Amino acid sequence: MTAPNTPPVVSRREWLAAIDTLRVREKAHTREGDAIAAARRRLPMTEVDASAPLVGGDGEVPLIDVFEGRIQLFVSYHMWHDGHPAAGQCEGCTFFTGQVRELSYLHQRDVTFAVFCQGPFEESDRYRRFMGWEMPWYSVPAEAHERLLAGRHFGMKAAYLRDGDRVFETYWTTGRGVEPMAPSYGILDMTVHGRQETWEDSPPGRPQPYETRGQQFRKDGRPTAQWARITAGHDDDLHGTPSRTGGSGCCP
Repeated sequence: MTAPNTPPVVSRREWLAAIDTLRVREKAHTREGDAIAAARRRLPMTEVDASAPLVGGDGEVPLIDVFEGRIQLFVSYHMWHDGHPAAGQCEGCTFFTGQVRELSYLHQRDVTFAVFCQGPFEESDRYRRFMGWEMPWYSVPAEAHERLLAGRHFGMKAAYLRDGDRVFETYWTTGRGVEPMAPSYGILDMTVHGRQETWEDSPPGRPQPYETRGQQFRKDGRPTAQWARITAGHDDDLHGTPSRTGGSGCCP
């Protein structure tokens, strides 16, 4: 194997020695992550309006009801493009939202996970059903935007704590800070070609076809995860008209 896009071939002893060297850095990275998480747990918190309205499958509910009786709530704020078909919806939010599937482990630790979508409930909930997602899904009406986002934008993730009938925001992040939601990235990071994105520091000749303005989450004009649903015969028409393709150009 002499192609420039493959690693050098060495003996198993040399290979194990190289991994052992890297493992020292990996363990340091893990410990630093633990230290950052410890600092995150010591952050102050700020109160938010527990009565801020949201729209779910049973109609309008206040924020505090979204906790479903649990003490903590983690929210993924999903971007939405009104009037666009499934192909034109946010590829980044689709990538991250769609990877949170098994919620029982969060529930075991008294945490509820929910998606707060920017768009109208009926339209965005149809997108949820087309994607086959089963997590709690709510729409954020315009009158609740400032009460919940406080000048920020959809695409962020936020954590909340309930104390009786009061609700407090304890943390929020956006951009690459939301990557823990996507185990696909963690798996790719352990492969020889990595994420194959243009920003990565990879050896010359390794494949890096994906830019990072949404293209990394799209295939043939629509969010990548949609193709499996279409192949399975799911309806992606959100408006009763034929879908069109095209990127949305949205975050993260």
